[in-house]
Amino acid sequence: MNGTKTNNRKKIVTVFFCIFLAMLFLAGRLVYLMVFQSVYYSAKAQDLHERERDIKAARGKILDINGKVLASNRSVCTISVIHSQIKEAERVIEVLSKELDMDQETVRKRVEKISSIERIKSNVSKKTGDKIRDYKLAGVKVDEDYKRHYLYGTLASKVLGFTGGDNQGIIGLEVVYDDKMMGTNGKILTLTDARGVELADAGETRRNPIDGNNLRISLDYNIQMYAQQAAEKAMQAKEADSVSIVIMKPSNGEIMAMVNLPEFDLNNPYELPEGTKYKNQQEKQNLLNQMWRNGCINDTYEPGSTFKVITASAALEAGVVSLNDNFYCPGYKIVEDRKIRCARTSGHGPESFVQGLQNSCNPVFIELGMRLGTEAYYKYFRQFGLLSKTGIDLPGEARTIMHEKKNIGQVELATISFGQSFQITPVQLASTISSLINGGKRVTPHFGVQVEDQEGNVIEVFDYTPKKQILSEKTSATMRTLLETVVSEGGGNKAYIEGYQIGGKTATSQTLPRSAHRYISSFMCFAPADDPQVLCLVIINNPTGVYYGGTIAAPVAKEMFLNILPYLGIERDPAAVQDTESGPQE
Repeated sequence: MNGTKTNNRKKIVTVFFCIFLAMLFLAGRLVYLMVFQSVYYSAKAQDLHERERDIKAARGKILDINGKVLASNRSVCTISVIHSQIKEAERVIEVLSKELDMDQETVRKRVEKISSIERIKSNVSKKTGDKIRDYKLAGVKVDEDYKRHYLYGTLASKVLGFTGGDNQGIIGLEVVYDDKMMGTNGKILTLTDARGVELADAGETRRNPIDGNNLRISLDYNIQMYAQQAAEKAMQAKEADSVSIVIMKPSNGEIMAMVNLPEFDLNNPYELPEGTKYKNQQEKQNLLNQMWRNGCINDTYEPGSTFKVITASAALEAGVVSLNDNFYCPGYKIVEDRKIRCARTSGHGPESFVQGLQNSCNPVFIELGMRLGTEAYYKYFRQFGLLSKTGIDLPGEARTIMHEKKNIGQVELATISFGQSFQITPVQLASTISSLINGGKRVTPHFGVQVEDQEGNVIEVFDYTPKKQILSEKTSATMRTLLETVVSEGGGNKAYIEGYQIGGKTATSQTLPRSAHRYISSFMCFAPADDPQVLCLVIINNPTGVYYGGTIAAPVAKEMFLNILPYLGIERDPAAVQDTESGPQE
C-alpha cells in the first residue's frame, strides 16, 4: 500500500516538473518574442495592416552640350482600384470605362478582381486623372506618375533612345545611362483593418521620391539640326535607302551630331511608318527592331576609298613611301590572276604619291599595300584600333569584319588597301581617321559629358581623355596637309568652301552581291585642315542615278560646314581663297 502511494507521488512530481519546464520554456519564449524580437514582429504586424503605393520619381533630363533640354517628363496618372473599398461597383465601372475610353468588360474584370490593389490604366493624362478624382468614387485611386517626353520628336532618335512603361531605358543613351537618370520612388503607406479596408482616422504616411540626375551630352542641338536637315534633303533628292552622318571633335571624340535617316518618333516609338504591313506580332517586332537600329554603330559596310587614309598613314609611318615617289596607272593592276581596275578605267598615267591620293587611284594604293605586306599592314590595323570596338557609350556596337591574318593573300591585301573585301562601322572609321589627323592619339567616341543634379551641380564628369599614341605627330601633320589638297585640288573639290582649309576624302563602294549594282556614296572631311576642330562623315546608301561620293556626298558635307563652321566660331581665312577646278569623280 505504501509502495503504491510512493509511486503515485513520484508520478505527480514528474508531471508537475514537466509542466513547470513547459511553462518556463513558454515564458522564456514569450520574453524572447516580446523583448528581443519586438521590432521585427511590430514591423510584420504593421506590414499586414499597411497598403503600399508608389510615388514615382521623375527621371533625370537629357541636356545637350549647351543645356537645351532634349528629353524631359510629363505628368501623367495611374488609375487603380481597391476591391475591398468599392461601394458602388457599377458606378465605378461606368465612370472608368467612359473616362479612360476602355471596354466595359475589361474594366469590370479588373474592378471585380479580389486583390489588395488592381491597376486599371497607366499613362493617363493629368487632365483625365483630375476629372476621375473629382468623382470621389470610393475605392478608386488616382496616383501621379511621369511619362518620358522628347521635345523634338525624331531628333537623334536612335541616339537618345526611349523608355518603357516603367520609365526604364529601352535603347540608346536612355539605357546606357539608366542608373544615372533613374530616381528612387517614394511610397504612400495607408493603415487598413483585417479586411483590408482603410482606417478613416489613421491618415497616410508618405515617403517622398528622390528625382533622378540629369545627363549632359556632347550632342549639339543646332549641329544635329543642320545635319538632319541636310541628310533629309539628300535622301529625298537621291531617293536613297538611308543616310548616316557622324560629326565629332577629332581632338577628344565628343560626338556633336549623329543622324540615321529614316529616324522615328521618340514619343510614339512603337508606331511603324504609315503603310507598313506585317503578318504577325513577331514580324512587327522585327520591323520595330530594324526601325530602332542605329546604322552608325550597329551596322558595318565596305568603306571604299575613305579607307585609303588609313593605308596612306600606315605606309608613311612605316617609311615604305615618300611624298616624292612616282607611280604609273594604266587603269588597272594585275594581282595574281586578277585584273583590279581603277575608278578611271582609262588610267591616270604617271602620277606622284600626292596625286595618287588626290585622284583616289586604286593601283597606287594596291602598290602601297604590297610594299607594306600582310604582317606590317595587320600590325597597323591593330595599332590603329581597327580590330577592336571603339567603346562608344551606345549599346550594340558592331565589330570590324576583317580577314584573319593567315587568310590574307595578295588579292585580299590589294582589295583591303583601297577599302574593299572587309567591313567597318561608320563610327569606327570616323574615330580612326580623327585619331590619325589629331596628332596621332586614339580617341574614344562618346556622348556622355557629365551628370548633374536637379540644381545643375556637377556630380560626375566622364573621362575620355585620349591617351594612346597610335601615329607619330609628324605623319599626322603630313596626312592633314595631303587631305587638304584632295579638297582644294582633287576629287573632293565639291566640298571646297572659299576662305576655309578643309581636308577630306571621297569614297564610292559597292554592296554585296556586286551584281545588284547597289552603291554606297560617302565623304569624310575635317576643318580647319591645320588644326581640326570638327570632322564629318556622310554616307548615302543606295542612291539613284549618279552615285559617286565626290559628286553627291561631298556637297552634303559642304552644306553642313557652311553652317557649322561659323556657328563654332571658326572664321574664314582671306588668304585661303582660290578657284576650283573639276577633279576626278569617285
